[in-house]
Amino acid sequence: MAYTIDRHPCEESPRLGAMTLRPVPESVPRARRWFRKFITPYNPACSVDDCVLLISELVTNAIVHGESDEPWVVHLEWFREGTSLRVEVHNAGLPANVRLRHPDLDDVHGRGLPLVDSVADSWHSGPSRFGGTMVSFEMADAWPP
Repeated sequence: MAYTIDRHPCEESPRLGAMTLRPVPESVPRARRWFRKFITPYNPACSVDDCVLLISELVTNAIVHGESDEPWVVHLEWFREGTSLRVEVHNAGLPANVRLRHPDLDDVHGRGLPLVDSVADSWHSGPSRFGGTMVSFEMADAWPP
């Protein structure tokens, strides 16, 4: 795992931090732990617990659904944009495969994006600038104006 902390974010460079994770299950608790550590000094008003939960879901999805013939990694980045916190998770999967499912009660999988949809103020998916897929969520009013 590698990580970057951007000490002086600004409008031109709003990224607060980033992690590069191996696509293995152990990366999920690592992402939760390090995000919590790195976001705390910024003192966001939104629930860090909610953010950690959503990161857990999206990193898990990235690991489960990412695929490539070449070795690949999961990129996790977080940004301050005005009063909002935006978190992006990038993997080597296909953007067209991201969809909000409505699982039956006995389905074992398919609850990650509905959880993101219900907790985050918004979420988005599309092509990643690293190649593959990016899924993001936004927490509005994470900081005062």
